[in-house]
Amino acid sequence: MGNITLGRYIPLDSPIHKMDPRAKIMAMLLVLVAIFFPAGWIGYAIIFAAASLTIILARLSFTFIWKAMKPMLFMLVFLFVINAFLLKTGDPLLTLGSFTLYSDAVFQTLYIAVRLLLMVMITTCLTATTKPLDMTLGIEDLLKPFQKIHVPAHEIAMLISIALRFIPDLIDETERIIKAQESRGVDLKEGKIMERIMAILSLIVPLFVSAFQRAEDLANAMEARGYAPGEQRTRYKVLKMEGRDYILLFCAAAILAGMVWLAYYR
Repeated sequence: MGNITLGRYIPLDSPIHKMDPRAKIMAMLLVLVAIFFPAGWIGYAIIFAAASLTIILARLSFTFIWKAMKPMLFMLVFLFVINAFLLKTGDPLLTLGSFTLYSDAVFQTLYIAVRLLLMVMITTCLTATTKPLDMTLGIEDLLKPFQKIHVPAHEIAMLISIALRFIPDLIDETERIIKAQESRGVDLKEGKIMERIMAILSLIVPLFVSAFQRAEDLANAMEARGYAPGEQRTRYKVLKMEGRDYILLFCAAAILAGMVWLAYYR
């Protein structure tokens, strides 16, 4: 559980931390769209280099990013097994009895793994370098044009911010409950399937109770501070784009344009 780093803000003094949250959010969306273009390994290498440079400028460690990827390794292994049995195209790589592993199964899994890695790198870098309050303000400003069609921009931004903010808290609470259950003799790692299912149920119930209690405490705190959805609100902090923010957006747009060119015009 402690490997999950998405949603954790790391307070550091770096150029990426100081950038406007709107620029970082828009740049992330542009690069995420670029990832899904079939630009080949050259395109993925370009995005990986750009993401790595951003992580270095943000003064984040690659170990921190890798911790966000580790929980997904089981899913990738499961996906590889499914592809190995279902995809029967490409060159045969390995034959064991009646089973044959084809090249397309391997490459298809690698494509998905690389895409997932790039997505985790970019999203983790955004949440680690952007304060939850700045994230709320940025999302709200980006959604403001949709208010003309009665889209509740502030409420949506608040929901997203609260969800990201409480991911680390729920992970910490899960670890605390696991330790409490293990101290009472509950074994979550060994035993028969039904025993492990019952052990997991003993973990889920208190976790839900704790989550609802946190939600109620948050609602009471917001009401005590006079929060009213839909009302006009003033801001203590006003966002302002600077030159470095436009450079970031230009680089993200250039990456997207490059992926489109590699995918369709190369």
